[in-house]
Amino acid sequence: MFKRIGLFARKGDQKVRQALDALHACLARRGIEIVLDPGCAELVGAPAAAAKPIGDASPDLVIVVGGDGTMLSAARACFERDLRLLGINLGRLGFLTDLTPADIPDGINAILDGRYTEQRRMMLHCQVLRGGVSIAASHAFNDVVVQKWNTARLIALATAIDGKLLHKQRSDGLIVTTPTGSTAYAVSGGGPILDPNLDAIGLVPICPHTLTQRPIVVAGDSALEIAVSTREAEHVQLTCDGENVCLLQHDDRVRIGKHAQTVRLIHPADHDHYATLRAKLHWGTDPC
Repeated sequence: MFKRIGLFARKGDQKVRQALDALHACLARRGIEIVLDPGCAELVGAPAAAAKPIGDASPDLVIVVGGDGTMLSAARACFERDLRLLGINLGRLGFLTDLTPADIPDGINAILDGRYTEQRRMMLHCQVLRGGVSIAASHAFNDVVVQKWNTARLIALATAIDGKLLHKQRSDGLIVTTPTGSTAYAVSGGGPILDPNLDAIGLVPICPHTLTQRPIVVAGDSALEIAVSTREAEHVQLTCDGENVCLLQHDDRVRIGKHAQTVRLIHPADHDHYATLRAKLHWGTDPC
């Protein structure tokens, strides 16, 4: 079912190299064409000429080796090409990466034989307007965060949904999360865990001064706008999936909404999201 497969990894330790070698051997035995992202090519010692940015290679499937952070990078690189992603977990939690190196080759062969499920997940798009002119734009699979920077003081923000004011707040910032990102920074801030199949966006204040400011979940098609009221320069920063986008100024407006394109994740046939939550978050499994 997959005749051309791309391998994606960040620079890593020996474990990443070993997993890549095992994957390469497994795919080669099945006669599958293998495309190496530049990061993978460097790790396995392949010539630079043999590498190609994974989003440009148009593989049938991209296998991502690393943790959730590596999967976030792969998702941003691939989603606009509608490429399918499968994760090999070498990180700590692994909410997005289902298989382990021990699952090579059996788990990989099962998926290559067609025993898998596919899930589409939301991607956010954000744009920064300054004086009505767009100065920056980015995408986020987990979250868009407007947060204080270079200061110990609270920042002032005003948030509107579909043109209607939701609230004004003084806080350390605001997390705008997809259902996928609800188990990341947002849950640390007290936000709800959202089922990944929901068409919804979560807004989670970070340490708000007014304690009645609570997380809220809105429809996935909502148009969000965050206006910066803080007057001091370089005290507010915008990040997408933990990557810096730009510093924000007074009266900048960050517009956030659901991207038209989704992220396509491949899971093993027996994938159980709630089992993953129980395992990763150490929820009790003993009967009541």
